[in-house]
Amino acid sequence: MIGQLRSVVLDCPDPRALAAFYAELLGVPFAEAESDGDEWVVLGGPPGHQPRLAFQRALNLKPPAWPDPERPQQFHLDVTVDDIEAAEKAALELGARRLPGGGQDFRVYADPAGHPFCLCWD
Repeated sequence: MIGQLRSVVLDCPDPRALAAFYAELLGVPFAEAESDGDEWVVLGGPPGHQPRLAFQRALNLKPPAWPDPERPQQFHLDVTVDDIEAAEKAALELGARRLPGGGQDFRVYADPAGHPFCLCWD
């Protein structure tokens, strides 16, 4: 092993707002000691404790345009839920929007900055 994953970092125009969305969606606390005002915001415990998500300001971000191959998703997050109907309602109330696609055990959404993620169930 060369190293351990420290954080998954998402570029976005408003790091604090997007971090608040994911804090509520995932139930992960802000790590204020590692945040830098509104330029860099971290969710989760100290390095080495999972999960950790970080958000950095990117004012000129061109978000993915799912499912347009001209602006591909590049990556996405899968979030496991127990009750898809309740989870979808809560995610939409937080500012997510439903995207085309899905399958027998997942639905596709965009976060408020346009990053795709899936709500998955067994």
